Amino acid sequence: MDISSGHVRDLCKEGAIRKSRLRRTKKTVRMPMVARRLRDPDINPCLLESDASTRCMDENNYDREMCSNYFLKYKNCRKFWNSVMVQRRQNGVKPPMPTAAERNEILGAMGKMPY
Repeated sequence: MDISSGHVRDLCKEGAIRKSRLRRTKKTVRMPMVARRLRDPDINPCLLESDASTRCMDENNYDREMCSNYFLKYKNCRKFWNSVMVQRRQNGVKPPMPTAAERNEILGAMGKMPY
């Protein structure tokens, strides 16, 4: 919609368009910091499990009983990586949560998923 500035002024005078509405510019929508952190694979070790449980809920019309396996996997994932984090803190290793690359190495050394 291309409107000349003279036409816009006339519409503003008539009250058809508010000036505040004209000043709006297209803003990029940013996720809140907490949401960005939860989506970061270096911070959230259970991102895949979280996405799988959310996807299951979407596909099954939010019937929790249908997704109990996914919830259990997510819960076990959080327990496992929390225990790793506690162990690293006790040993003085920084950062307490291994990065995504370190986690892949840990899981590869175990041979199978511990959760």
